[in-house]
Amino acid sequence: MRGKLGLVIGLGAGYVLGTRAGRARYEQIKDRAQEVWELPVVQAQAAKVSKLAKSSALAAPRVAWNGAIKVVKAATTSGTPGQRLDAALDETGDAVDDVKGATGKAEG
Repeated sequence: MRGKLGLVIGLGAGYVLGTRAGRARYEQIKDRAQEVWELPVVQAQAAKVSKLAKSSALAAPRVAWNGAIKVVKAATTSGTPGQRLDAALDETGDAVDDVKGATGKAEG
């Protein structure tokens, strides 16, 4: 409930401030933002982020699926239930590390 109230207050404040600034100020801010966006440095960084996001988005599901298969295989091998559980837990940890590596997420 508090989050919703904060959102409503924020939207209201934004509306009031926006209407006070007027259309001319809005256009000025929009033009400045467009100028910054078109800078070669900004475009180079945006391209890097886009490339990383695409490669991570493509790699993560495949790596997660392969990890899930390994966990199931470990859980269904021969041995006592405790041994199968331990093997599945070991594979789960490896699968998590593999997904983190595929998405470029550092542990921390």
